Amino acid sequence: MAADLDQLVPELKTKAIQLAQACRARGVEMRANTGLRDPFEQGRLWRQSRSIEEITAKIAEFREKKAPFLAFCIDSVSLQNGKHVTDTPPGISWHQWGEAPDFFWLVAGKAEWSTQRLVNGLNGYKVLAEEAVKLDLTAGGNWSSFKDWPHVQRPSQNNALDVHSLSAIDAAMKDRFGTGH
Repeated sequence: MAADLDQLVPELKTKAIQLAQACRARGVEMRANTGLRDPFEQGRLWRQSRSIEEITAKIAEFREKKAPFLAFCIDSVSLQNGKHVTDTPPGISWHQWGEAPDFFWLVAGKAEWSTQRLVNGLNGYKVLAEEAVKLDLTAGGNWSSFKDWPHVQRPSQNNALDVHSLSAIDAAMKDRFGTGH
């Protein structure tokens, strides 16, 4: 494992290790590269593919809905550039709850991100999704809209808003990750 999985909830840590082992048994080396992700990093990832208008609107929405810490997590990370990697703003992703790791496929000692490449007839991300389901995990590669092939999560709920109110999420994130960055 490449990521520190100790900050995942214990049941998920065990399953993440089992998942990597199951993939390896099928001849695919998958490594966790993200365990717990703080809301500032989630804010950076969320921002990187969005216009300033989208970013400003989300910050205003969070402030209006009494989620000032989540707004701060987006506002404080400054402008970002990059490809679209997440639809989920900070706090709402299971990554901030220790309920979701991301994996990468290791091929010949290098990270491989293609969901099309086959090695020995297998694609690592598709194997990851298949094996995750066997462990009663939700695989982002199986989602119908934005497919997040490296992502695996324990909860069957799409995100934390399916379980908690936005203000409760804000309070939990502020309590867990503090006010500074």
